[in-house]
Amino acid sequence: MGPQSDLRTEGVRDVGVSLLSECVILGNSQLLALRSEGDVIIGGLFPVHYLVPNSQNTYNSKPQNLPCNGFDDRAFRWMMTMIFAVEEINRNPALLPGVTLGYHIMDSCDHIHTSLKALLSLLTHSTNRQNTLDSGTCLTGSPITAVIGLASSSPTGAIAHILGPFSIPLVSYFATCVCLTDKHTYPSFLRTVPSDLFQVRGLVELVKFFGWNWVGTVGTPDDYSRYGIQAFSHQFRQLGGCLAYHLTIPQSPTFVEIGAMADTLQSSKAKVVVAFATEGQLLELFSELVARNVTGIQWVASEAWVTANMLTAPQFHLLLQGTLGFSFPGVYIPGLREFLLKVRPKAEPGFEFHNMLWEEVFDCRLEFTADPSNITERPVCTGSEDLSNVHNSYTELSKVRISYNVYKAVYAIAHALHDLLECGSVGATTAEAGCKKNASKPIELLGYLKMVNFTNQFGEKVHFDDNGEPVPLYDIINWQKDSKGKIRFVKVGSYDGSVPMDQQLQLNQSKIVWTGGLSQVPVSLCSDPCPPGSRQARRPGEPQCCFDCLPCAEGEISNQTDSTECTKCPEYYWSDKRKVECVAGVDDFLSVYDTMGIILITLTLLGVVMTTVITTVFHHFRTTPIVRANNSEISFLLLVSLKLCFLCSLAFIGKPSTWTCRLRQAAFGVSFVLCLSCLLVKTIVVLLAFRSTGPGSGAMKLFGPAQQRTLILCTTAPQVCLCAGWLSAAPPFPFRNPMYQASTGKIVVECRELWPAGFYLVLGYIGLLASLCLLLAYLGRKLPDTFNEAKLITFSMIIFCAVWLSFIPAHVSSPGKFTVAVEIFAILASSFGLLLCIFVPKCFIILAQPEKNIKKRMIKSPR
Repeated sequence: MGPQSDLRTEGVRDVGVSLLSECVILGNSQLLALRSEGDVIIGGLFPVHYLVPNSQNTYNSKPQNLPCNGFDDRAFRWMMTMIFAVEEINRNPALLPGVTLGYHIMDSCDHIHTSLKALLSLLTHSTNRQNTLDSGTCLTGSPITAVIGLASSSPTGAIAHILGPFSIPLVSYFATCVCLTDKHTYPSFLRTVPSDLFQVRGLVELVKFFGWNWVGTVGTPDDYSRYGIQAFSHQFRQLGGCLAYHLTIPQSPTFVEIGAMADTLQSSKAKVVVAFATEGQLLELFSELVARNVTGIQWVASEAWVTANMLTAPQFHLLLQGTLGFSFPGVYIPGLREFLLKVRPKAEPGFEFHNMLWEEVFDCRLEFTADPSNITERPVCTGSEDLSNVHNSYTELSKVRISYNVYKAVYAIAHALHDLLECGSVGATTAEAGCKKNASKPIELLGYLKMVNFTNQFGEKVHFDDNGEPVPLYDIINWQKDSKGKIRFVKVGSYDGSVPMDQQLQLNQSKIVWTGGLSQVPVSLCSDPCPPGSRQARRPGEPQCCFDCLPCAEGEISNQTDSTECTKCPEYYWSDKRKVECVAGVDDFLSVYDTMGIILITLTLLGVVMTTVITTVFHHFRTTPIVRANNSEISFLLLVSLKLCFLCSLAFIGKPSTWTCRLRQAAFGVSFVLCLSCLLVKTIVVLLAFRSTGPGSGAMKLFGPAQQRTLILCTTAPQVCLCAGWLSAAPPFPFRNPMYQASTGKIVVECRELWPAGFYLVLGYIGLLASLCLLLAYLGRKLPDTFNEAKLITFSMIIFCAVWLSFIPAHVSSPGKFTVAVEIFAILASSFGLLLCIFVPKCFIILAQPEKNIKKRMIKSPR
C-alpha cells in the first residue's frame, strides 16, 4: 500500500491538482474516430480493426499505443450506419423536434483491452474539454447518454461492467452471449440482437433435422464462443448427438497451432462443423484449409460470420460454398447506399477511417497518409476511384442485417429520448411536438429505453423484454454461387423462437445447396445407421454415437432405424425373416398333407391291409393244422389287436383336439397290452404243450381256452383301469407351444400332459408284459422246429423291445411334431415286427408249402 500511495501522490503533484476535488485526464488517451456535436451525444464502439498487436510491457515505462491492424470494411459500414441513422433522425421533424443528436465514435479493435481503453477515452474526451471536472461528475456528468456497442460478447461484457453502476445504457447490435442476460451483473445492458440461447436451440434443431449426430465445433476463447459452444454441446448431447472434437482458435494463433487444427479437420470422420467465431478469427484457419485443398466439410455458421463478405473471396469458394447458418433478418434501408458512397479520402483529422477504407478497397496508398519509413509498393490512389463499381461487404446493401441492428439501436435511443424529453406524439406538427430542453441523465434514459415500444418504417415492432432483448427472429442463410460465380447469401428458411417448438424451424430443403455445390444432404455419422431388424451395441469407451449393429435375436424385432433395443414379440407371434415385424405364429403339427404324414399314413394303411389279408387267409384256412395248432381264437384276437395298433397311430396324425388327445394314448396303451397279452398266452401255451407228456395231459387241461381268455382279460384290465383313471383325473389337452419358435418360427400344437407320469406308467406296463413275453419265449427257443412259435415270438419281442427302448431317448429329444412322428414310427415298427415275424412265416407255409400243413408234421416228437 505504501509504494502505491506514494506513486499516486506523486502523480497528483505532477499535475498540481488534488484527486479528492478534481477528475484528471491521463495523457496519450485514444483519439476519437468520428464525432459530431449535438444536444444529446450518443457514444459508439465498433471493431473497425480485428487484429490487435501483442504488446510486450516491461513495466519500466509507460505502455505505448500500438495501432490495430486488419481493416474491417464490414464493421466500418456498421459505424457509418450509426451516423446515417443519427443524421436521418435529425432531419425528421416528428422525432425529437428541436433536439439535435450527436455522436462520439471510437474503434474497439474487437478486443477486451482495446475496448476498455476506447470506452475510457470516449468518456474522457466527452466529460471535459478543459482536462478537468469535478470528481463527482467524472462519469455521471458525462454528456454521453447512451453507448451503442459492441460486436463481440467478451468486450461487451467488460464495457457493460463499467457502465452498469453508472446506469449508462449500453445497446449492443451484435453481442449475443447468453451470459449478458444476467441483469444483476449487467443492469444497463440491452441489445437489438437475440440472445444465443435461441440461436443455439435453432442450430441444434437444424443439425438434428438433417440427421447429423457426429459434429465438430470450432470456437475462440471469448465469452461468445465459449458460452455458445457450451450450450450447443449440452443441448446436442441431450438429443442424442455427439461432439467429435472441439477446436479453440487462440487470440494470436501460431502456424503450428493452425496446422494442428487443420490436421484434425482433415482426418476426422465428422463432416459437419459448427463454428462460433467471427470472420477475422476464422480467416487464418480457413486460409490454411484452402492451401491444403480441403473440401467436403459442411460448415454451419453462427450469426457472427454467416453473412461475412470477407470470406466470400474466390479462394474460399471450394471450402465454404454450401455453408448454412443463422442470420438476423435483413432489410434494405433506403438512402444508406447513397450515403456510404459519399465517403471520400481527405487529408484532415477525423477522416482516418475514410482513408483506410479507400486504401483497402482500391489496394492503393494515399500520399498524405503514407508513413515515409514504410512506403509500400502499392500504386498511389488518385482520389477519383468510384466506390459504386466496387462489390464488397461495404457496398453490398441489398439486405443488411447487423447494420439494421445498429439502425434499430439508434432509433430505440431516439424514441426513448423522445419520451424522456416529453416531446409530443410522433407524427404531430413541429409546434405540437416540441421537446423540453432539460438535461437528460443516463439513469433516466435507461428507464425509458427499457419501456420503448414502436413500429419502425419496415413494419417491425421494436421493444425489449425484461432481459432487454428483442423477439428472437432468424433467417437461415445458405452460401450459393450465382451465375457470375460469386457467393450469394440465399435465405432458405427461418427460425422464430417465440412460437411453439414444432413451428420454430421452417426450411425449404429444395433450395439448399450443400458443400461442393451438391444437392444431396451430407452424411456426418460416427457409425452408419443400424437398419431395421438390428440394434445398436455401444463400443466401450467411445461416445454413444459410435456403435456396432447387431441383428435382433429370434422372436425380437426393431422396425426403426438406429433402434437401441429390440422389442420382444407377444406370445404366439414371431419375427419375420428381416426382424422388422411380428407375425402371427403358424400352427405346426403332423398334418395329413405333410410328406411325413403321408408316409406314415401309407405305412399305417399298409399294416392294416396286411393284417386284414393275413386274417382272411387264416380264416379261410382255419381248419388246417397250422392254424388250429396254437389256439386259432388267440391268433385271431392277436390279429385284431395288431390291426388296432396300426389304426391307433392315425389318432396321432392331424391337429390335436380334446378328443384325439384323450384317445391316442389310451388306444395305444390298451391295444398294445391286448396284443402282448395274446402273445403271452401263446408263449405259455407253447411251453406247456411241449412240457406235457401227451395230448391229454393235465397241464393243458389246467390252461385251457377259458383260462387263456381269463389271463388275457386279467392282463389287459390293469391297463384299461390305468388309462381310465388317467383320462378322468388329468386328461391330456391340446396346447400351443411357442418354445420351438426360436428355430422354426412356428407354434407347435401338441397334447400337453397334465400328469406325465400317466404316460410312463402306461408305457412301463407295456414294457413289463413285453419283457415277460421275451423271457418265456427265450425259454422255449430250443423246442422242435416243426411247431415252435417260441423262436418267432422271441425274435419279434427282441425287435419290439429294441424299438421301444430306442423310442424313449428319441421321444424326449425330438422337437415339435417330430415327437409325435417318433411315437408313430415306434408303434408301426413294433406292429410290423410282430406281424411279420409271427404270421408271415405261417402264411408262407399255408400258401406256398401246403404239404407241411398236415397233422403228421405237427405232432412230431422231440428227439
